[in-house]
Amino acid sequence: MRNQVLPDDRLARLIGIPALSLSIALLLKYRDPEFTKVLIITFFNCLIIWEGCRQLFILLRRRFPRYNQTSQRLLYQGAAILLFTLLIAILMNGVCHTFWPGDPTPSTVADDFIKAIIPTICVTLVYESVYFFEEWRNNVKTTESLARENVQSQLDALKNQIDPHFLFNSLNTLASLIDYENNGAQQYLERLSDVYRYVLVSREKNTVTLEEEMDFLDAYVYLNKVRFRDNLRLVKNILPEAYKHQVAPLSLQMLVENAIKHNVVSKERPLQIQIVQEEDTYLSVVNNVQEKTIFEKSTKVGLQNIINRYKLLSDRQVQVSRDQDVFRVRIPLLNSTLS
Repeated sequence: MRNQVLPDDRLARLIGIPALSLSIALLLKYRDPEFTKVLIITFFNCLIIWEGCRQLFILLRRRFPRYNQTSQRLLYQGAAILLFTLLIAILMNGVCHTFWPGDPTPSTVADDFIKAIIPTICVTLVYESVYFFEEWRNNVKTTESLARENVQSQLDALKNQIDPHFLFNSLNTLASLIDYENNGAQQYLERLSDVYRYVLVSREKNTVTLEEEMDFLDAYVYLNKVRFRDNLRLVKNILPEAYKHQVAPLSLQMLVENAIKHNVVSKERPLQIQIVQEEDTYLSVVNNVQEKTIFEKSTKVGLQNIINRYKLLSDRQVQVSRDQDVFRVRIPLLNSTLS
């Protein structure tokens, strides 16, 4: 459950506490003359245990929210619940001895602990079962949503790769290279094949390493630099250890593509794109703003697609900012455990 620690359990508490109290009272004192007394004690016992355990569930799920912390959370939760149950047993034993001092068969703390552990187990099973079911259902939804976003991303990427305008420019560049320099033409074709190969390989992945994405980006930028030459400049400032982190596939390429698509790239006004690591947790893609007066045709979903995918991959979201001179998109570097 990503948006709330516990589901709406008001109805479960309203029905469950009296039902559990009655069931335990019947089990302990069926047809006993003191059944009413047992029912009252059991009700307050169940009420305190239910509400107390509920607060412990909330506290520990906020303290250990991630799936890989489940074992740690259950360990602390089990110890806290057992200690809480023991304290309730001591309290209820004292209450019974105070209000019913003449009971011919007074219960011990051990007896009351055994009685108190019954509602504790029931409440724990109910909440943990609901919690794991909700987590499973949310994970299924997240996987399906992420798959849809990835499919859209791959379709957009492939469509952009074979867009007639892009293909026309690529073929013209290739033709000019073949006329003068066969080695250059061969290298251009190799980089072009690297781009297509990466798109096909990464389409089944939710994340890839930053190293893989940067290798792909280098090939993509090379294709465009053949066209724009030194008018397109890419500067990278990334620590070596960051390359082991994960990013959404094609995310950096889409951001670079958007910068090229929406800005003038010329000798008089070169476009400079910077990819900078920030605080070990974010990667910023920054470009100077020099908007075209006539925009190339765009689906206008590339940036939103990246934002949607990162919402499914991480609690840290994509951040977009712009001022008069600079456009910046910050994407989180993800842990390798997400791959």
